[in-house]
Amino acid sequence: MDILIIEDEIPAQQLLIRLIKKYFSDFKIIGSLDSISSALKWLKHNHADIIFMDVELSDGKCFELFNKIEINSPVIITTAYEQYALNAFKVKCIDYLLKPIMDEDFIKSVNRCISFCNNKSNSIESTVTVSPSSKKQIQYKQRFTINIGDQIIIVNTNDIAYFLSESKSSYIVLNNNKKYLCDESLDSIEEELDPSIFFKLSRGCITSVNAISNISKYFNSRLKVTLQPRTKESIIVSRARSQNFLKWIEGKN
Repeated sequence: MDILIIEDEIPAQQLLIRLIKKYFSDFKIIGSLDSISSALKWLKHNHADIIFMDVELSDGKCFELFNKIEINSPVIITTAYEQYALNAFKVKCIDYLLKPIMDEDFIKSVNRCISFCNNKSNSIESTVTVSPSSKKQIQYKQRFTINIGDQIIIVNTNDIAYFLSESKSSYIVLNNNKKYLCDESLDSIEEELDPSIFFKLSRGCITSVNAISNISKYFNSRLKVTLQPRTKESIIVSRARSQNFLKWIEGKN
């Protein structure tokens, strides 16, 4: 079988190569890539039987790749974070290995891919499982670091009122109304936050439950949300998001 590794950390690449050579010596490693852009170029003209893919690559999170190109090969996600398992399920990955990768988990995961390749009538869609040797509790981000010149400011998540996207930039707004430019996109930030505390109201706003000061009905079954500190523009929750938003407010999500 031809194997592609998409991983931006050299030690992690080397570990996968060692495990492949140790347990599946007849496999051929046909590529080791470290970014979404390089993987996109490679996949447009090549095919692998199995792809090992880290979540956090040098130019973004791997799930962006699935939005840019159809991937027909079985994919095994490799990451140190359990919180991306739902994303892996949505893009129909075969398995989800938590770092540090244990030999037994690696073997089981590859064998699942082999079984899938031998029986392609199987659906990938319900196969994703988290496969660490010992389950770890999901750890959501507790603090963000903000770079301002030569200074690095630490912001605790509890102090954040909401995140905004404005003019193609992301901002963190604190409870005390201080506002900082953030390097991450709102999509990336959303994946790192505790969903019981934060909710993505729209494409341009993720709020803490504690920042919501008022909710009112709006035209066409939408909702208008007022945040504290106040935003320059009204935050409108779409009709599609409204039901999940209200369930979240009640703690049902």
